[in-house]
Amino acid sequence: MIDLHQAARRCLDARDPEEKLRLTHDTWRALQADELYPDAQAATPEPIAAPGRPPRPCLVEARQVPQRGLGTPEGRAALVHAIAHIEFNAINLAWDAVYRFRGFPAEYYRDWARCANDEARHFAMLSERLAELGHAYGDFDAHNGLWEMAEKTAHSDLARMALVPRVLEARGLDVTPGMIERLRGVGDERTIAILEVILREEVAHVAAGTRWFRWCCERDGVEPRATFVRLLREYMGGNVRGPFNRSARLAAGFDAEEMDQLAALAV
Repeated sequence: MIDLHQAARRCLDARDPEEKLRLTHDTWRALQADELYPDAQAATPEPIAAPGRPPRPCLVEARQVPQRGLGTPEGRAALVHAIAHIEFNAINLAWDAVYRFRGFPAEYYRDWARCANDEARHFAMLSERLAELGHAYGDFDAHNGLWEMAEKTAHSDLARMALVPRVLEARGLDVTPGMIERLRGVGDERTIAILEVILREEVAHVAAGTRWFRWCCERDGVEPRATFVRLLREYMGGNVRGPFNRSARLAAGFDAEEMDQLAALAV
C-alpha cells in the first residue's frame, strides 16, 4: 500500500512537463487499480510553495500579458499557449487538493486525481497544437493568478473548493464558447476541436468543486449560498467577471439562485 498524498506530492513537485504528465497518468492508473490510498497517518502537509514547473514561461502580472488578435498564426499560438498554461496550473491545483486536504471521503481524492489526469491530457493536446503552430510551452509570458489563489486558500478546504474550481476554473466555461466562435471566424478547426473537448470535460471538474464545497459546508454547519458570497467578498472583494455561461454552470452544479447572485455581483 502506497500513500496517495505522497504520490500527489511527487506529481506536484515535478518540474519537467513531460515528467509531470507521466507521473500524473501513472498515479491515476495506480489509484484506479487500488494500489494507492490516502493514509490517515501521513505526515502533515508542508506549507504551500511554488509547484514544480519549468523555468519558462516567464510569469508576469496579468495586465502585462499582451492581448493578440487571432488573425495570425502567432496570435493563435499565443491563445493556445495561454490555455495550455491554465491547464498546466490546473494539474498542480488538482494534485495540491489531493495532497493538502485530509479527512475527506475516498471519492474526493478520486475526483481530483481524475481531474489531474484530464488536465494533463488537455495540456498534451494543447502542446501538440502549439508545436503545429511553430511554438512550445514557455514561448510566451503568462500570469500566476490561479496558483496565487491556491496559496491564499491553502489553509481552508472550504475556501479552496469555493474559489478555485467554482470561480477561477469556472471562468473557462464562460469564455470558451466565445473563443470557439472567434476561432471559427479564422477557420482554425484544429484548435476548436481541442477546446470543445476541454469545455465538455471542464463541466465535470467544476461540478467536483461544487460537490465538495457543499460537503464542506455541511460538515461545518454553514449555508452554501451565503457562504459562497461571503467568500467571494472576503477573497475577491465581491467582484466576479461576467457574463456567465448559465447552462454550463447549471450543468456543473450551480443552482438558479446562485446564478442570480453571481449576476448581481458581476462586473
